[in-house]
Amino acid sequence: MLQVNGIHKRFGRNTVLNQLTFSAVDGEIIGLVGENGAGKSTLLKLLATLDLPDAGSITLEGKSYTKQLKEVRKRIGFVPQDIVLWEHFTVAENMRFFEKLSWTKKSTTALQSLCAQMKLDKWEEKVSTLSGGMKRKLNLAISMIHDPKLLLLDEPTVGIDLKSRKEIGAYLQKEAKENNKIILYTSHDMDEIIHLCDRVICIGEDQFYHDLLIREGKSCLLLT
Repeated sequence: MLQVNGIHKRFGRNTVLNQLTFSAVDGEIIGLVGENGAGKSTLLKLLATLDLPDAGSITLEGKSYTKQLKEVRKRIGFVPQDIVLWEHFTVAENMRFFEKLSWTKKSTTALQSLCAQMKLDKWEEKVSTLSGGMKRKLNLAISMIHDPKLLLLDEPTVGIDLKSRKEIGAYLQKEAKENNKIILYTSHDMDEIIHLCDRVICIGEDQFYHDLLIREGKSCLLLT
């Protein structure tokens, strides 16, 4: 379980997150929606331990973000919106490079199998030759090398084709349901959010997304 209690975050005089409280259980995919600047990416960075809240607490599987940081980090996978890959390396070379930096060691066969699960079959091709969808899949595959409990995805399908979006979505649903992952997912594509996520959290004072999702019959929590 992920538990977020009273998270507060300011940048200068601007309060981005104010007393944010929610929880997520194993096997759940939660969508994060809201207008630009509402704090979605800020929240993901806090959950990824890339930044610290000004107040509040976060625990993952009962482990404190402040007191057990190293153990928490071993359980987190983070996929930023920007693609972070070695363009002149092949898919195989990228996977092996990031495996060496990972908390968990995997064989080449296991790394190749991980890519195959999300229909990434360009093992010996250079990243620079891949489509946008294939690059997004590789970004995701790298984040899964250490088998994280909590997977944080910031617009992971932006700008890619429908087929790749569907394949990524199917992989995420399988991981959540069969391997009890907790997945938090930001997207501006409401159709994707509605069909992929079990539950949605709307961040910010604008109720547009909340009202839209309620009309679609989606369970939605409004956090302002």
